[in-house]
Amino acid sequence: MATAKKTTAKKTTAVKKAPVKRKATTKKAPVKAVPKMRSFHVSPDYPEFTTFKISRQTVYWVIIVSFIIFMQLWILGLQMETSTYIENQLSAMNEEF
Repeated sequence: MATAKKTTAKKTTAVKKAPVKRKATTKKAPVKAVPKMRSFHVSPDYPEFTTFKISRQTVYWVIIVSFIIFMQLWILGLQMETSTYIENQLSAMNEEF
């Protein structure tokens, strides 16, 4: 005897998706903010041109100018000595003739 086979209904199973693993948020090192360019910022207060204040630069200029004056006076002295020497030599040559 042959018995009829029972047909079994196929069960459809829902495909379960694996849960999406989220990456653990890692703390990043703080990034230094780049300073923004400031084109119109307040400039430091400089004294007026006519004010008198002795600074290091003033001392440098006094030393340089005094050196220049000393050298020019020395050169003028040498020129005067040379010219008098030449005049004396010329006058001595003219007396002999």
